[in-house]
Amino acid sequence: MMCFFKQLTMLLFYFLVLVHSRVHDEENIGLMNDKNSLVSFMSYIISDPENALKSWKLTVVHVCDWSGVKCNNESNNKRIIELDLSGKSLGGTISPALANLSLLQILDLSGNLLVGHIPRELGYLVHLEQLSLSWNLLQGDIPLEFGSLHNLYYLDLGSNQLEGEIPPPLLCNVTSLSYIDLSNNSLGGKIPLNNKCIIKELKFFLLWSNKLVGQVPLALSNSTKLKWLDLESNMLSGELPSKIICNFPQLQFLYLSYNNFVSHDGNTNLEPFFASLMNSSNFQELELAGNSLGGRLPHIIGNLPSSLQHLHLEENLIHGSIPPHIANLANLTFLKLSSNRINGTIPHSLCKINRLERMYLSKNYLSGEIPSTLGDIQHLGLLDLSKNKLSGSIPDSFAKLAQLRRLLLHENHLSGTIPPTLGKCVNLEILDLSHNKITGMIPSEVAALTSLKLYLNLSNNELQGILPLELSKMDMVLAIDVSMNNFSGGIPPQLENCIALEYLNLSGNFFEGPLPYTLGQLPYIQSLDISSNQLNGTIPESLQLCSYLKALNFSFNKFSGNVSNKGAFSSLTIDSFLGNNNLCGPFKGMQQCHRKKSYHLVFLLVPVLLFGTPVICMCRDSIIIKSKVKKKLQAVSNRCDLEDEEVETKEIKHPRISYRQLREATGGFNASSLIGSGQFGRVYKGVLLDNTRVAVKVLDATKDNEISWSFRRECQILKKIRHRNLIRIITICNKQEFKAIVLPLMSNGSLERNLYDPNHELSHRLDVIQLVRICSDVAEGMCYLHHYSPVKVVHCDLKPSNILLDDDFTALVSDFGISRLLKGDANTSTCNSTSFSSTHGLLCGSVGYIAPEYGMGKQASTEGDVYSFGVILLEIVTGKRPTDVLVHEGSSLHEWVKRQYIQPHKLENIVEQALRRFSLSCVLRHGSKIWEDVVLEFIELGLLCTQQNPSTRPTMLDVAQEMGRLKDYLNNSFIREDNSIEK
Repeated sequence: MMCFFKQLTMLLFYFLVLVHSRVHDEENIGLMNDKNSLVSFMSYIISDPENALKSWKLTVVHVCDWSGVKCNNESNNKRIIELDLSGKSLGGTISPALANLSLLQILDLSGNLLVGHIPRELGYLVHLEQLSLSWNLLQGDIPLEFGSLHNLYYLDLGSNQLEGEIPPPLLCNVTSLSYIDLSNNSLGGKIPLNNKCIIKELKFFLLWSNKLVGQVPLALSNSTKLKWLDLESNMLSGELPSKIICNFPQLQFLYLSYNNFVSHDGNTNLEPFFASLMNSSNFQELELAGNSLGGRLPHIIGNLPSSLQHLHLEENLIHGSIPPHIANLANLTFLKLSSNRINGTIPHSLCKINRLERMYLSKNYLSGEIPSTLGDIQHLGLLDLSKNKLSGSIPDSFAKLAQLRRLLLHENHLSGTIPPTLGKCVNLEILDLSHNKITGMIPSEVAALTSLKLYLNLSNNELQGILPLELSKMDMVLAIDVSMNNFSGGIPPQLENCIALEYLNLSGNFFEGPLPYTLGQLPYIQSLDISSNQLNGTIPESLQLCSYLKALNFSFNKFSGNVSNKGAFSSLTIDSFLGNNNLCGPFKGMQQCHRKKSYHLVFLLVPVLLFGTPVICMCRDSIIIKSKVKKKLQAVSNRCDLEDEEVETKEIKHPRISYRQLREATGGFNASSLIGSGQFGRVYKGVLLDNTRVAVKVLDATKDNEISWSFRRECQILKKIRHRNLIRIITICNKQEFKAIVLPLMSNGSLERNLYDPNHELSHRLDVIQLVRICSDVAEGMCYLHHYSPVKVVHCDLKPSNILLDDDFTALVSDFGISRLLKGDANTSTCNSTSFSSTHGLLCGSVGYIAPEYGMGKQASTEGDVYSFGVILLEIVTGKRPTDVLVHEGSSLHEWVKRQYIQPHKLENIVEQALRRFSLSCVLRHGSKIWEDVVLEFIELGLLCTQQNPSTRPTMLDVAQEMGRLKDYLNNSFIREDNSIEK
């Protein structure tokens, strides 16, 4: 009997061991299946530039240790519950095998370069709670199977290229959804919600920038917890959804701009809509712009929640007056009512909104005087009252607006004089008083506003007197327009101190006397109009040497003498010289210049022969002595090769090139050899005796202190750095009377010439592939300077004209004249270079490319170079110079592109125009989709690099890697397409 029980016990033990072994095997099988799913996912990834999957090795048994992978805490049943590979720039497609991660709760692949369709198999992940695939390049439809994800509460598919309609099961079956973001795609159709679809937990519903049509479904009113509703930039229609909005007591953000909504009662009544927002006690932002909404602004607008901060009602059909009750919105910081049909006067009560920072009332029918009480809005930084019917004078009280940066009062009926107290607005960047009836002189206090960075426009008024010399203190202003006034006297030669000036219009006045030679020394001047004045004398030759000058108008003055068609004048026609009867030159329609016969020489010859011999004899010895001295001086100047003042230059062996050789190589530094000019000198092309083609950078010796510093700095940096994408130095010439840097001549010119110069033979021939490679080259060179160079360098002046292209269109970064050397780590912002004030012209870069923090006194930093690189990317895509956008749009290129980016039709227009400008020979073969991806990548990377906050910008190392990935993406795409074509 005992033996029987013993055998039974043994059998029971073996049974338990067998059961445990089977369970353990099943657990191992589950984790092994998870591992196989990840291996399959990895096989679909074709690029991993950040080595995000480096730890994904088959030899690593514990898959839970792989990067981005998280398992549950159950020791007996470990399974993968989270896969987070966001922001790793992975390229490739999404493997359907991810559906085998059967216990997965979180899947985040956002911020990568994934292409192709979203696998419908992901709809089988029934335990999934969070799914984010945003900011990729995914195409196709949203899978219908996503309607089976019953535990999903967070869904983000935004910023892809998804098409088709939103699948109804997604919104009807997944009732647990709290966050839905399908924005910035190309989704069409209606919003699929009906009375059977109730998403009670919904708090964030983001569908902006799609192609949705129809009305906002009434069933959305069941989502009573909604906080954020963004339907902007679609094609939605119908009345404003008042009956829906009133059910959202927790609503904070409502964006309905740029649709086809109308107001109630046949587009005549806005009151029901504003009434529907009364119960949303935490409401902060309302945007209704661009909907053609009709009706008056109701008085109850002042009863909106006091928490309201932003109110956008621009580009509608709103009429009537501005209700004074709007002043009850005490926390409002942004008010935009421009481009409507609003009339009446500006309420004095607006001064009660003391937190207001920006107020736009332009393009309306407002009349009466500008209330002096507006000067009491302490935080006001922008005031735009332009294009109305305002009258009276400009209030003196504006002097109290210490934060005011932009004052736009143009195209009104203002009269009186310019108040001198405006000179107290020390932060003013734009002042536009044009097209009014303002009289008197320009107050010296206003003329001395050195803070003006963008433009001063006083044109089309009744101003008189002379131009105050204080205008020359505006060393950061881009444009000055005082045309069509009654100014008289001479043009001040001191205007040459406005070193950032690109646009100068003095036409339609009574200026007299000669045109100052110094205007030709403005380093960045592009447009000069002095027509319809009473100027006389000859036209200064200095203007011909302005390398950026493209628009000139000398017409209807009293100029005389010979006019050349060289340099900047080569593109002009007779239209630029009309009404100057005493001018002669080679232009069609202009009288030819004739040399006068020198008969008087005959009469001079006789007395010279009679009395000149003794004089010649007396002077002979003196002439001989002087000629010997001259020969010695010439010999000294010919030995200028490498006598650098710094001992460090002896480290590099440069070839010896004499001053005489440089003169001969450049034709005596002739204007025909001039290929560029800048603030510190001019650049000439030449050929040495050994047929080496060189560019000779001759520095302006008249600016001793600045040139000496700039020359030493460029030599100091060029001899320390070595990289294939940085310009190399051939030799230098450093004498007190002559300083030059000899560089190899880049046969394909600068990036700027290739982008803009219509006379450049290679202009507009760059294709997308070349542009990607050029930008990648620049990023590599800058990355070396910031992260790998023996001395950490901040370039400080990165722009297209400083990017040179060699025979193979390899890009080389040049011009280190104002660069900074950093102490210690490349990411620190401490400089050991001499600081210059803006009056010296060293603004840490060129206007339009300067990082915004530099304007607030911050020192040069690597983040500033990243900003400049981002501007270049946006400039390439848009074809717009950043300075042109500043003048014409009143904003930075970053701000302008960002506004276009959130509006699909405008973004598509930018992409389409970019592809038209680039050479599209490859597009015909490979199709246009890949090129659109590249242009969008340029835009997005450019926006990232030009963010206002320097700390949020990527490093140049990140940028170089991103550009490298983009270059690889192009190469891989071509290889795949070529293989498919061969097959």
